[in-house]
Amino acid sequence: MDLAKYIDHTQLAADATKDKIEKLCAEAREANFASVCVNSCWVSYAKELLSGSSVNVCTVIGFPLGAMSSKAKAAETKIAIDDGADEIDMVINIGFLKSGMFDEVLSDIKAVREASKGKILKVIIETCLLTEDEKIKACELSAEAGADFVKTSTGFSKAGATKEDVALMRRCIPSSMKVKASGGIRSYESAMEMIEAGAERLGCSSGMAIIKGEKSNASY
Repeated sequence: MDLAKYIDHTQLAADATKDKIEKLCAEAREANFASVCVNSCWVSYAKELLSGSSVNVCTVIGFPLGAMSSKAKAAETKIAIDDGADEIDMVINIGFLKSGMFDEVLSDIKAVREASKGKILKVIIETCLLTEDEKIKACELSAEAGADFVKTSTGFSKAGATKEDVALMRRCIPSSMKVKASGGIRSYESAMEMIEAGAERLGCSSGMAIIKGEKSNASY
């Protein structure tokens, strides 16, 4: 198994500097990770740094709260793709979901799906804020909207990925969809635990440590 190809090498901190983005992309090129995941202001620069490599550029939409308008999310998505994004991770409107406003949640995801045609779309459901029934519903709505992945977490809320949530999400989506685990994956052991539970992509800032069999103290 090529563990590196499971990893979205991630730098989403508010204080991420140009130097940190350069380091992220250099590591991703060296390790041949699946992608780098950066905030949208860095997409064009990351694309430039990774030119000629097989590493995709992923960005996050509506991050980290998911509470902005669907029109804003769609516009952010279009700009990110114009700047070179290959993959889109979006945060659902968690307040809408918890209010039982399922049509609005579906429309929100569809707006980003429409804006990201031809690109991989991963839907972040923020499992730590949801009941089990809400997690299941979020997965069902993501599938209905045509997403490629459901993703556990932003890594910026109360908790990150758990193997139980990954397994639940895997059971709730069609076989054509995949699960991305993110948040708190800092070691080879935790990475393998998520993969064994059903994750096919891992979002983490500890990618280099993970592929070396080490443990990191990184925050994401």
